[in-house]
Amino acid sequence: MGWYNGPCGSHHAQQCKFPDLVKKARKEFVKTTESNSFVTFGNMSVRFSKHQTVIVSNVVSSNLASFYEIKLQKRKTESLIRHRLPNCWEHLNTLEFLDLSNNKLSGKIPQSMGTLVNLEALVLRHNNFIGDLPFTLKNCTRLDILDLSENLLSGPIPSWIGQSLQQLQILSLSVNHFNGSVPVHLCYLRQIHILDLSRNNLSKGIPTCLRNYTAMMESRVITSQIVMGRRISSTSISPLIYDSNVLLMWKGQDHMYWNPENLLKSIDLSSNDLTGEVPKELGYLLGLVSLNLSRNNLHGQIPSEIGNLNSLEFLDLSRNHISGKIPSTLSKIDRLAVLDLSNNDLNGRIPWGRQLQTFDGSSFEGNTNLCGQQLNKSCPGDKPIGTPEGEAVDGEDEDSIFYGALYMSLGLGFFTGFWGLLGPILLWKPWRIAYQRFLIRLTDYILLMVEVNMAKCHMWFKG
Repeated sequence: MGWYNGPCGSHHAQQCKFPDLVKKARKEFVKTTESNSFVTFGNMSVRFSKHQTVIVSNVVSSNLASFYEIKLQKRKTESLIRHRLPNCWEHLNTLEFLDLSNNKLSGKIPQSMGTLVNLEALVLRHNNFIGDLPFTLKNCTRLDILDLSENLLSGPIPSWIGQSLQQLQILSLSVNHFNGSVPVHLCYLRQIHILDLSRNNLSKGIPTCLRNYTAMMESRVITSQIVMGRRISSTSISPLIYDSNVLLMWKGQDHMYWNPENLLKSIDLSSNDLTGEVPKELGYLLGLVSLNLSRNNLHGQIPSEIGNLNSLEFLDLSRNHISGKIPSTLSKIDRLAVLDLSNNDLNGRIPWGRQLQTFDGSSFEGNTNLCGQQLNKSCPGDKPIGTPEGEAVDGEDEDSIFYGALYMSLGLGFFTGFWGLLGPILLWKPWRIAYQRFLIRLTDYILLMVEVNMAKCHMWFKG
């Protein structure tokens, strides 16, 4: 099967060559009765499958009456799709899923993509798009997935994303050149499951209206049916199925997740220039699984409310200027598998108990005033570390004098008492005879009293 790699010139007819060819291929398909047929136009091949799905080179489109999905994927054995996208997407206004990820598309995102009012997923990840986001995309109000990560996009994040695209479940703008602040209007995204704005040039503070993310406030158990994912390929295609995917940083590495809106609830604002404090409102997002605020300029303390996030498995607050003590509430998060609080200004003792005791020193290193068993560093009030040579400690000197006098008095008392009583008896004969007589009389008296009492008891039993 051929792969479309033709140029897109400035002439309108040439720009719209791609959708026109698909329309022409659709007409040719009507003439054939075979369940699987191929139609070739120049360097472009079109295959119609028995599932009524149109595959245009590495473009997938469902429903013969209208386009359903276009998906261009990278193949190891062929070159990537290059050049700029044509600005004639109004011909595909019935399109619902558009995935052009992992290519080398360049230029600006076409303004005409705003005519795709039925679009539910727009994935342009890992290309070379530049410039601002086209304002016309605000018309795509049915979008569930907007993934523009790993491009060269710049400018501020537009506020219309939160105002117009309120059905978004996945928003990924990571690894771009966006600047300015995180728009407060993003708090309108009540259905958001994954918010990834990492590795940009964002500044100022994190909005405190995060508790508006109602979808992240729901904590639910992941079933095995949800975990199972499907991928569309040219050999096995099911109609009306699109498997969403997103590239996320998880435990320090990038991983591809399929259907992540069913698996993850994640906020990643790492590697920016954000300032201010960590919002305590994060403690209301009970369904949050991953929180990454690392590599920013955040200050203040870790809010104790984060301990309410019972579903949290990944927490990274490293490389900031966070101060104060580590809240003991973190030890209540039983699912916490990855914790990184390193390279901050934390102080005091690391809480010991339940989950926190499972992490080693690498999770806390780089905090000079932090102490605890995890760092093998004693805290004030623990065992004394040692006294420098030459320094006299008055307390220790007083203790040694006291115990020396005590032991000496005990020795003298024993010597005086023992030999004061037994010495004369052993050494002077009159005292020894008198002592023996005393013992004999005492023994006779005791025996007499025993016999008298026994006789009384005998008479009492008989009477």
